Amino acid sequence: ALQYVMLHLSGYEDCNMDQLKAFRQVGSSTPGHPENFCTDGVEVCTGPLGQGISNAVGMAIAAKHLGATYNTTDFPNIINSRTYVICGDGCLQEGISGESSSLAGHLGLGDLIVLYDDNHITIDGDTDLAFTEDVKMRYESYGWQVLVVDDVANGLDDLRAAIDEAKQCTDKPTLIKIRTEIGFGSPSKQGSASSHGAPLGLPEIEATKQRLYGCDPSESFLVDEDVAAYYKEQADAGDQALAAWDADFAKYKEAHPDKAKELERRFNGEIPEGAFDDLPTFVFGKDKANATRKFSEACINAVAKKMPELMGGSADLTGSNCCQIKGAGDFQKDTPEGSTLRFGVREHAMAAICNGMFAYGGLRPFCATFLQFAGYALGAMRCSALSKFGVIYIMTHDSIGLGEDGPTHQPVEMLESLRSMPNMCVVRAADANEMAAAYQIAINNVQTPTVICCTRGTVAPLEHSSRDKAMKGAYTVVEEEGEGAPDLVMVATGSEVWRCVDAAKALQTNHSIRTRVVSMPCQEAFLEQSEEYRRSVLPGNVPTMSVEASAEHGWHRFSHAQIGVTRFGMSGPLEQLFKKYGFDAENVANKGKELVDFYKNCGGNVPDLNCRPTFINFQS
Repeated sequence: ALQYVMLHLSGYEDCNMDQLKAFRQVGSSTPGHPENFCTDGVEVCTGPLGQGISNAVGMAIAAKHLGATYNTTDFPNIINSRTYVICGDGCLQEGISGESSSLAGHLGLGDLIVLYDDNHITIDGDTDLAFTEDVKMRYESYGWQVLVVDDVANGLDDLRAAIDEAKQCTDKPTLIKIRTEIGFGSPSKQGSASSHGAPLGLPEIEATKQRLYGCDPSESFLVDEDVAAYYKEQADAGDQALAAWDADFAKYKEAHPDKAKELERRFNGEIPEGAFDDLPTFVFGKDKANATRKFSEACINAVAKKMPELMGGSADLTGSNCCQIKGAGDFQKDTPEGSTLRFGVREHAMAAICNGMFAYGGLRPFCATFLQFAGYALGAMRCSALSKFGVIYIMTHDSIGLGEDGPTHQPVEMLESLRSMPNMCVVRAADANEMAAAYQIAINNVQTPTVICCTRGTVAPLEHSSRDKAMKGAYTVVEEEGEGAPDLVMVATGSEVWRCVDAAKALQTNHSIRTRVVSMPCQEAFLEQSEEYRRSVLPGNVPTMSVEASAEHGWHRFSHAQIGVTRFGMSGPLEQLFKKYGFDAENVANKGKELVDFYKNCGGNVPDLNCRPTFINFQS
């Protein structure tokens, strides 16, 4: 509510008086928690505690990097912003805020200023129930400057002085610890948990207005003229500052036309011409087989040559994730021009920081870890999807095929978890050509985050793979022999595709079962294709079997039977694990034959997977 009131006073139409009165109602632009896609003036979705302060670290990183890249000696303030945060006790209890604040201190983000509302109250009651640490000492140990303001009830001079002092500190972020009392002025609820997250109630509001401010208790949704006039002055000052910056930028464009043009392109979110021209093409019979994480490394480096806005890194797994952009120095306290971020072992904060970088503009952030550890980052990844932030997630070691590290590191449910999330694109490439498609899809998805899943182990080359076809989400990588519909369709992703190719050959040779192999790197892209195309790839009325070293859930809409993982993984060499879990070509062929025989024994009646209704239940 405070944010909406401030936006109203600042002149934002999305928070006009009618919208304030419609607070938390269906269809209003004042939802229960701020949503960047719903309300002008709201930059990020900060409902889950700890996300906002972590987003702010990303914004501060973006500002520092872009300033180092585009400011010049004659125009030192083209990028010159501070990032302010208001947070509470709950935000600082969340682990994600500790992760991001630790990194901010290490990086010396001097233009980050956090106002900590230290009111000692959470929903359950006093913070003494669960939160008794010394926050000041903790943040000082992170490398922050910490200032303390003990009283704002009797005047704001001390707070203003603290903010001025924070602005002077350029080599450390600042936390201003402000002692407040929740529900201040309420006769019955001041300092009480009952004033947290619930309305005071009409009698209490009327008493507070009269007691504290001398207001007419019968008046509501009223802004005094002197208050409105003050905020109008502040808005006018902001307009004047914008006009001055516009004038400076016009001069900057004359003095540095190339820099200005590139800066405008980046903030407009425009993909440069020829961005995908250098993506590698795999030549069957000539190029070397490799792990798809190595193909990913080649792709990100190919795109980065023309897209310097690609900025990111790994959660302490750079070599394993293969996400280093060659020639990109580290972004550190003394080298802000670098575009490689060393996130450390901070997966959740890593994703939230990338959200903040994307929200700031001018950057396409990416981050990387093992696919299983997307579970650590999932809260922030969900915010990426909700916020329509096109963050690129590079997730390697994407199945039981990672081998000896065992079930703690082997993802089983993660692919389906991510695929089930609205506005999240998941791509699991089978070879180099499909990986090139993955990066083209990800870069084009400006308003949708993309998870690029990569194998640890080598995948066999596919003779008929195609970047253009893979862009459609699924395509036939091996045609069935002869005329007419196939006897069997196998649909697979990633490292399982080439095993299906071998199985298809065996089925044709040993049993004369005419088998089509479909590679489906991206379900979301496939579902966007026309019904005619989808049927041409997956007829639906032909026995169809999915093969993916992941959970079976989600594959029932594409297949009649599934070879998947229904238990946790094990420690052991890749090929031994794939055989034990049934992903070797021999078992795939055997199960394919069983599926064909099953429907023959049922009279040949194969249920048409495409013949079922689709309901749209959301009322627009």
